[in-house]
Amino acid sequence: MSWIKGYGFTLGIIAAVAIGLLFPGACLKWEDFDLRNKWLLLIVVQAVMFGMGTQMSLRDFAGISQAPRGVLVGIVCHFLVMPSVGFGLTKLFHFPDEIAAGIILIGSCSSGLASNVMAYLAKSNLPLSVTVTAITTMLAPVMTPFLMKLLAGTLVEVKFLAMMMEIIKIVLVPIGAALLHDYLKHASPGGWMRVRILAAVAAVWILFLTAGGWSWLAGRVGQPGLTFITIGGFLLGAVLAGLGYHWLTLRISWLERRTPLLSMAGIIYFTVVTTAAGRENLLKVGPLLFVASALHNGAGYFFGYWLSRACGLDRNSCRSVAFEVGLQNGGMASGIAAAMGKLGTMGLAAAIFSPWMNISGSLLANYWRRTAHGQNPKEEARVERSNVMR
Repeated sequence: MSWIKGYGFTLGIIAAVAIGLLFPGACLKWEDFDLRNKWLLLIVVQAVMFGMGTQMSLRDFAGISQAPRGVLVGIVCHFLVMPSVGFGLTKLFHFPDEIAAGIILIGSCSSGLASNVMAYLAKSNLPLSVTVTAITTMLAPVMTPFLMKLLAGTLVEVKFLAMMMEIIKIVLVPIGAALLHDYLKHASPGGWMRVRILAAVAAVWILFLTAGGWSWLAGRVGQPGLTFITIGGFLLGAVLAGLGYHWLTLRISWLERRTPLLSMAGIIYFTVVTTAAGRENLLKVGPLLFVASALHNGAGYFFGYWLSRACGLDRNSCRSVAFEVGLQNGGMASGIAAAMGKLGTMGLAAAIFSPWMNISGSLLANYWRRTAHGQNPKEEARVERSNVMR
């Protein structure tokens, strides 16, 4: 039964899709409470990203200096292949505009932590995988709106600044809180003092806003100013959340080990609600959307691997880049679709892509794991000599 345990999360997502299709009404409202409430969806997606962030570390960014060429190849391939392939698939299958935009959206997001898990299982270059995931996540607030504006601007209205701000709220804020927790594990007394001062400022500012300061500011600054004040409030809130979470982990020994379950539960929640909200669309285009998702995912593996080989990376690094390109952050795509009010259309591609990428990634990782020690030494030596000469 060990194989069931390994695919438990994927089975949970498949079950969520089935429940959303069979009981759409119960998955959208509980009595008078709308399960698509924008604040609830924001909290859920932030919980997903925070759970992911607790599996990241500030040390993950050190790979930039240790293997700059591999990291650069991984980042360029990530933001080049999947958006381009997604755009091509929308032209091939002629989906409705918002569903087509969702395919481009899943291709334009950062890579998810699933890529790190698969790189570990495949015994490929795990440090490279972790570093590329960290960097693409940090670049997402700029790259995702840019790619959506470029490739999906004729399908849906894409407001670059508004989308960038939403990604900061749903991605960088919770992951920043998690990274602050990581920083505090090894912080010096001076570092602790700076964090405490910042937390005090954050607490005062948030109290000011909730005690009427927001209304006072709204009458004195324009909408752009309110947008940046909102983001500032979220960033300061991240300081309090990171400090509070760190305090809890010092007192609850099992908390940090269980926190990634937040991500799993949140993604399953999004899958249920997305499927229920988009049930009619899914019944019409579901099989075709699954084919498009499988092709999208497969193209990511193929081009990620072979473009990396063309750039002279060794096989283990190429395998990691393949995972970084082929495995996308479905939670981020769902969060953006929800923020745009298009969860039942733009969010459908993420709902289909997420379970499939876990299945395909696991199969590919296990295949590469079996061949990890069977590489041709002469070929690897040739690549290494090539790397030195570059």
